[in-house]
Formats: sequence, C-alpha cells, structure tokens
Amino acid sequence: MASDKELADFLTSIERRAFKQTVYAVRDDDAALDIVQDAMIKLAEKYGDRPIAELTLLFQRILQNAMHDYFRRQKVRNTWVSLFSSFSNADDDEFDPLETIEGLEHKSGSESSEQKLEREQVLALIDKEIQKLPARQREAFLMRYWEDMDVAETAAAMGCSEGSVKTHCSRATHTLAVALKAKGITL
Repeated sequence: MASDKELADFLTSIERRAFKQTVYAVRDDDAALDIVQDAMIKLAEKYGDRPIAELTLLFQRILQNAMHDYFRRQKVRNTWVSLFSSFSNADDDEFDPLETIEGLEHKSGSESSEQKLEREQVLALIDKEIQKLPARQREAFLMRYWEDMDVAETAAAMGCSEGSVKTHCSRATHTLAVALKAKGITL
C-alpha cells in the first residue's frame, strides 16, 4: 500500500513526462494540463491505496483513457458545431450556435426568407430527432454536448456509471447521425 508521501512523490516524478506526452497527443497545452490533472486525481482517489509498484501502469491506463475521452468529445463537438457553422460570424472568436440563432431571429433582413425557412426546418428536424431518442440517451447527449459537462459530472447527475454515460452518448450520436443523414442533413 502506498503512503500519502509515496503517492505524492510518484505523482511529482511523472508529472512532466505525462504532460509532455499529452501535449504531443492533443496539441493543446491547456487541454493537456487538464487531462493530466484529471488523471492524477482519478489515480489518487480510486487507486491511491494500491502498492506503489502498480501505480505506473495504472496511471498510464488512466491517462490514455482520459486522452481518448478528450478526442471523442472533440469529435462529437466538432460534428455538431460544423452543422451550425454556416450561422457563425467570421469576426467572433467564440461561437455559440444558440446565441447566433437567437440573434438572427431578431435581426431583420440578415437572411432571405428562404434561408430562414431552411434553417428553421433543419433545426426543427434536429430537435425532433433528439426528442425521439430514449430518455437516458437524450439526457446524456444534452448534458455532455449541449451543457458541456464532463463524463463524471454527467454520471453523477444521471446517477449512473461513467461507462453508462459513454454508452448512452455513443448510441445517441450514432442514432442522430443515421436519422439526420436519412433526412438529407449531412454534417
């Protein structure tokens, strides 16, 4: 069993290597720092009582899973944002599709009637397809990708395991992609 000091020494010894490894993988210093910190916290919380010899392999597995989660989250987020990219303003650094849509509704003459109708129809189709999802998939999908909650926060809010959240989100995104593609909406 690792003592608190041994655990702290272990985390200190791997900190820089883990950060560099993660930066090379995700190519974003801030995201890499968050991923490494989350992995260290998870190791300390869930496996801090393990023998010191086991911690290296456990930490590497946790770190790899955290990086995979980051890439999955980015892929899904980028897919949904690309759907709304035609609404974005080139001058904006931050883009929130919901704010943009609300702003467009209040502007007169910013788009043709045909464009407005098409946008409203696409958004209505997306909303309808989201509403068709099973309750747990819809709940997980909206928390993760619209509310931008992480897996742990979503799991805590839904009262289930992190694995269940990942499963629900995966099934929801697959179902939505198939349904929207069948209706001619490609992302």
